[in-house]
Amino acid sequence: MGTEVDMKGYDVIVVGAGPIGSTAARYAAMHGARTLMVEDHAFIGSPVGCTGLLSTRAVSECDIEPSDDFVFNSVRGAFVHPMNGDPLPIDGRETKAYVVSRKMFDRRLAAMALEEDVDLWLNTRATGIDTSGKMQKLSVVRKGRAETIEANVIIAADGVRSRIAKMAGLGNVTKVLPGIQAEVPYSSENTDFVELFVGSQVPGFFGWTVPVNESISRVGMAVDPNCVTGMNAHQVLEELLTKNPHVASRYGGGKLDLVMGGIPLGPLERTYSDGVLVVGDAAGQVKPTSGGGIYTGAVCAKIAGEVAAKAAADEDSSANFLSEYDRRWRGEIGKELAMGMRIHNFIGGLGDKELDELIGSMNNPAILDTITRYGDMDHPSILIKKMLHPSRSVHMLKVFRAFAKAVL
Repeated sequence: MGTEVDMKGYDVIVVGAGPIGSTAARYAAMHGARTLMVEDHAFIGSPVGCTGLLSTRAVSECDIEPSDDFVFNSVRGAFVHPMNGDPLPIDGRETKAYVVSRKMFDRRLAAMALEEDVDLWLNTRATGIDTSGKMQKLSVVRKGRAETIEANVIIAADGVRSRIAKMAGLGNVTKVLPGIQAEVPYSSENTDFVELFVGSQVPGFFGWTVPVNESISRVGMAVDPNCVTGMNAHQVLEELLTKNPHVASRYGGGKLDLVMGGIPLGPLERTYSDGVLVVGDAAGQVKPTSGGGIYTGAVCAKIAGEVAAKAAADEDSSANFLSEYDRRWRGEIGKELAMGMRIHNFIGGLGDKELDELIGSMNNPAILDTITRYGDMDHPSILIKKMLHPSRSVHMLKVFRAFAKAVL
């Protein structure tokens, strides 16, 4: 895919052809930039490193409608399982998220970029950048051969351990949670609901079951390495599958698929430099409460594509010009990410007993109704503020008041 061009023929080069890279490339092209997307792997959407549970807003933000081409199932709520006590039933009463084939989803977004005349080079690994001149030089190894490509702006959408961000002097996200997920035989009680598992069974984050259908689910988890002693992520997953009574009673044994990845927490201090913008997982633009990055990344990718195209048109790829991107995306989602990090840090600091109390305090009709009405996977701050209304404080235990103090 793509064509041979003069080395000065591109306005924008996007490194990484995942959903965020494809969206950034598409928006750069839509704003008039001659755009190239380079991808390390031989195929779009492979290997997969994501749960494949996307909020309805995430799909919409990518400018596509849900379809049978990539949607396996839809879910409307979750059962949150504490270490002890009854699960907390959260019912959104309407579709809140889709269980998708990330391979097909990613390919759809890449195809949309190609429809806007974006060029795509597969099997192309970025090995270096030079931003000292007016044009940025990207060194790549393409099908085993070293080449240099030039553009006004390089957009780094190359994932959690971004080479481009590091080469540009912007560093890497400091905290990365290892995640692992298996697609397994699993008897779901209700395929409209995911299941979440918190506490010391999944230290530092949470585990999940995501139903693909009645007999298959994606069972996974992410952990904070600082909270786990003597076990790696794979071993913690095995414990969840075989020793958690609820999961083990529904697990049919064996694995149909296994994926691993990293969840970056906390955005880079700066996501731009001379000639370079950083977006998506590479920039840490991920929700710290759920680990989801498609919605937040797509919001930022659109801005990155637009600003990069504008910089190329104005022939000004200075850090000062490109700072518009950083300012705009933080204005859109910066406060939500900061709130999410405070929630993550607070929850991660609770012991099992405190978590059980917190979940138990929420398990009453008034609170559950508030969650149903205001719960939002992408904007948890809306629900937090509603939960802290004085009229609801009678339902809150001491631990929830501490939660409020920590996150607001």
